[in-house]
Amino acid sequence: MTAVQDASATSLLRFATAGSVDDGKSTLVGRLLHDSKSVLADQLEAVEHASRNRGQEAPDLALLTDGLRAEREQGITIDVAYRYFATARRRFILADTPGHVQYTRNMVTGASTAELAVVLVDARNGVVEQTRRHAAVAALLRVPHVVLAVNKMDLVDYAEPVFAAIAEEFTAYAASLGVKDVVAVPISALAGDNVVEPSAHMDWYGGPTLLEHLETVPVGSDPGIEPARFPVQYVIRPQTEAHPDYRGYAGQLASGVLRVGDRVTVLPSGHTTTVAGIDALGTETDIAWAPQSVTVRLAEDIDVSRGDLIAAGAAPVPTKDIEATVCHLNERTLRPGAKVLLKHTTRTVRALVKEISYRIDIDTLEQRSGADGLEVNDIGHVVLRTAEPLALDDYTDNRRTGSFLLIDPADGTTLTAGMAGEAFETVRAVADDTDANDGEDWV
Repeated sequence: MTAVQDASATSLLRFATAGSVDDGKSTLVGRLLHDSKSVLADQLEAVEHASRNRGQEAPDLALLTDGLRAEREQGITIDVAYRYFATARRRFILADTPGHVQYTRNMVTGASTAELAVVLVDARNGVVEQTRRHAAVAALLRVPHVVLAVNKMDLVDYAEPVFAAIAEEFTAYAASLGVKDVVAVPISALAGDNVVEPSAHMDWYGGPTLLEHLETVPVGSDPGIEPARFPVQYVIRPQTEAHPDYRGYAGQLASGVLRVGDRVTVLPSGHTTTVAGIDALGTETDIAWAPQSVTVRLAEDIDVSRGDLIAAGAAPVPTKDIEATVCHLNERTLRPGAKVLLKHTTRTVRALVKEISYRIDIDTLEQRSGADGLEVNDIGHVVLRTAEPLALDDYTDNRRTGSFLLIDPADGTTLTAGMAGEAFETVRAVADDTDANDGEDWV
């Protein structure tokens, strides 16, 4: 318990930012870093120099995150920029994602591991198409916490009715997507209102500043209520005089808690045994919890190799037939009959795209059936057939063991990000049971 308390005292929050073009997202991130004293002197000096070269008197804090030359020239965010900073209360990994519709895949990348998403809205424009798209992507990826940052309040005279109307509209839309935790904060990134310090211009707002909320929002979930999932990354067999019979399975606990004596199932083989020992940092321990990296020893010598999943509790049923919601990330079109590699946790198998059931209109959440392929940034529902059985949880139950990647076997390029199961409660489809004969030699 002491170890858990010590870990929570320096907890880590992964969060992503998203917003439409010119909503001031990069300025917000720069302000957050600057006002929280997370910018080094040489970084600030470089920003001041670049700002003077552009004819600006004050430092353009957006340049702290817009690192690509094309981003600085156009004043937009193109790539995902990761920033690491800390306060006395918490450590942060920030993924600043692009706002353009053609960079939806970048937001999927940045938000895939996030526990919180900050969706920025221009107070003058309110909720726009891209705002709904970003909320939908956050819901699709099951990001548990969403913050609506209503920016540029200084340009609407800090009017409370403007903020209230935007917050009400966005909260209702997010609720329709299944997002349960939405917090709205009125801010001015340029002036610094309610970003790190409370605003003197909005005394009608009694909530936390953005940083206060980031520091106090609950992080993670209770590992004790999740079933344990341990993907095997490496088999350790020293075969030395000191350890002639040692056989350990190293990896990172994806979810839940493992204890010595727990009954576990090794998947996909289905063999059952008990946990004989757990080694962490060279020391034996009786318990391990996600996301610790440990070595697990089993009571029986059974066939376990890299890519196998050691599961405690209700174990997923291994299957070769997978239905999933996917976001296509590559310029190459994903079509039925495509032969791909599927990477799930530490296991990579051959797979065939049997069917593209439908494409999801991310703005209306309507199904668009009849698609002969998925283009870059498209989100859709696919049916896959794998050469070997995989033990996937539903993505709604476990983000780590419910996600996978599709990879081009020719050059190793990542094609598609997949999430086992349905995307939203409001989207439903029935997959065609017709077998695809194309590529049977592949699977």
